[in-house]
Amino acid sequence: MEGWALYTERLGKDAGFYQDPYSDYGRLEADIWRAIRLVVDTGVHTQHWTRDQMVQYFHDHSAIDDTTVQSEVDRYIAWPGQALAYKIGQLKILELRERARKALGDKFDIKAFHDEVLDSGAIPLDVLEGRIDAWITSQKPTAQ
Repeated sequence: MEGWALYTERLGKDAGFYQDPYSDYGRLEADIWRAIRLVVDTGVHTQHWTRDQMVQYFHDHSAIDDTTVQSEVDRYIAWPGQALAYKIGQLKILELRERARKALGDKFDIKAFHDEVLDSGAIPLDVLEGRIDAWITSQKPTAQ
C-alpha cells in the first residue's frame, strides 16, 4: 500500500518535462537519497548496523547535513522496512502500468489507470494487482 508518492515523482520524467540532465537534477538527487535510505534501512534491520554505522553511511554517500542525517537514522530505526516498502510499491505500480499499457495498447489511458490505482485508497499491493488486472479486462473490447 506504499509507493504512490515515489511513483508520482517519476511522472514528470515520463511526461518529458526534463529536457536535459540539468533540469532532471532534483529528481535524480532524490533518487540517490532514496538509494541511501534503502541501504540504511536494510542495513540496520538485516545486518544489525549500529546507529553510528548508519550515520557514517549517510555521510560517506551524501552531502546531507548532520541534523537531517540524525533524523533520518532515527526514522529508519523506529520504522523498519519503510524505505523498502515505498520502493517496492513504486516498482509494483510501474509494473502494473506497463502490464496495462501492453495489454490495452492504444486504448491505454494513463489518467484512467491512475484513477483505478487511487480509487480504493491504501490497499495491499496484491489486492491492487488484482484490481488492476480486473480493470485491464474490463477495458478490453468484447468480442462480438
